[in-house]
Amino acid sequence: MSTETTAPLRLPPARPAERAPCDVTEHRLSFDGFGYLCRVVWQDAAVTEPLVLLGGSSQDRFSWARHEERLAEACTVVTLDLPGYGAAEPLPTRYGIDFLAAAVRHTLYELGMAKVNLMGACFGGAIALRFAQHYPDALRRLMLAGMTTRVPREYAEAVPRWLRMLDEDRREEMAGQLVARFMSPSGARRIRRHAAIARLLHQQFMAQTPRQIGMAVVDHNVRLLNHEWYRPEPVPPLSALVFTGEYDSLTTPRMGRETAAQLPGAAFLTVRDADHLVHMERIEEFTDLLLRFCTDRPIDDLPYCHPVEYPGAGPERTGP
Repeated sequence: MSTETTAPLRLPPARPAERAPCDVTEHRLSFDGFGYLCRVVWQDAAVTEPLVLLGGSSQDRFSWARHEERLAEACTVVTLDLPGYGAAEPLPTRYGIDFLAAAVRHTLYELGMAKVNLMGACFGGAIALRFAQHYPDALRRLMLAGMTTRVPREYAEAVPRWLRMLDEDRREEMAGQLVARFMSPSGARRIRRHAAIARLLHQQFMAQTPRQIGMAVVDHNVRLLNHEWYRPEPVPPLSALVFTGEYDSLTTPRMGRETAAQLPGAAFLTVRDADHLVHMERIEEFTDLLLRFCTDRPIDDLPYCHPVEYPGAGPERTGP
């Protein structure tokens, strides 16, 4: 049961930006006494609002380096190590998604950004959706990748087993199970870069320090299970897109459609030849989709996606 207050934290409007004379800036920020970090790739000739990227529990502000160059052609790009994640200070597990969404809002205040486009992937999607519910005035567009309205039962049941494996020094076995949970079995399915991404995830987990494992695995999963992942609060009408890989076995396309149905007018689509890690498996297509949506260009009939759906407009579809 969550001990976190359900009332959203209210913050003042964004203040004028204090820009350093360079294209990329790093910021050490603090929210409610917890230090964290922010990376900004500035674009003075932007054609859309700044884009804030929120990744999963094991992603940090540098995880989007291969996406930044293309995205920054159109807008300023912001990535974060929120409290409790990456190189930020540890965050006690009594703090949940409300707090992290408020920290994102505080970041915009510190950067002088009154309104942004926001993309959240996996755990970042839960934070992004809570942000949309609590701070809609700061949001221009919302994108959710690999998002669901509930923690998958199989994942929740696996967490105690994974924590026990850590206690028993069975990291190699746990790493294999984590990779298998986040990636769809390849088999006859054509998933781009599947073997390479699986090896990379395994290597990254095995290379983590005790501090990183304590924050990204232990504290994160305790936080995940002790706080509301999704809360059925209203979301004002806004441009919203929910998407995932067609073979996502963690947060399945059906779960994505259910999420999109909670957002007025939201579009939903699946990316071909990808699973839950679509942002790693199809980097070029992932960035192209974000840019198209953020600049109000059509996303219909994209060769790398199945047709766009609008789950909130009628009966649930039965596509991939």
